Amino acid sequence: MLLTCCSKDSEAVAQNVGNMEKIYITIDGVTKEATLVDNVATKELVSRLQQAPVSVTLNSSGGFEIWGALGFSLPTSNEQISAQPGDIVLYNGSNICMFYGSNSWSYTRLGKIDGLSESELRTFLKAGESNITVTLSLTNGTTAIHQVRSTAEQDVYYSLNGVRVEKPSHGIYIKNGKKVIL
Repeated sequence: MLLTCCSKDSEAVAQNVGNMEKIYITIDGVTKEATLVDNVATKELVSRLQQAPVSVTLNSSGGFEIWGALGFSLPTSNEQISAQPGDIVLYNGSNICMFYGSNSWSYTRLGKIDGLSESELRTFLKAGESNITVTLSLTNGTTAIHQVRSTAEQDVYYSLNGVRVEKPSHGIYIKNGKKVIL
């Protein structure tokens, strides 16, 4: 497989292909990192995220989670789990649940949101709210431009309006990206 990188985040995508450890969760422009467990469901999820980020609409339920349909199914390996704040699980093969409280049920474990207290999770996950747009991705949404190269011809004059001038006379022009006076 060939991967090309143009930013630090692209390098993170390349790293995720090998070890599938991290995904990013974005809610209302705030992005947090989550560590995935290693199972068939997370491998399939990462495969989908390599194609494009996934946006889902989640709703609060039971005072301990936000959950909703992924829009696709993932393989399950359900087990009785006592989910804790920050846990991310798969429910019924096609629903994702993110916990800000605790609950015991039969789920497929997906991962855990990193580094947030229960209070911070309640804020981030919009506890008690409905129609929460959540985006899952392999990058944190930032990009970087490391180098800009022009394919423009050198020593060509342009007017200040951006029109190419074949035979410039006296005046102000743009040449090689700089203002020149003739």
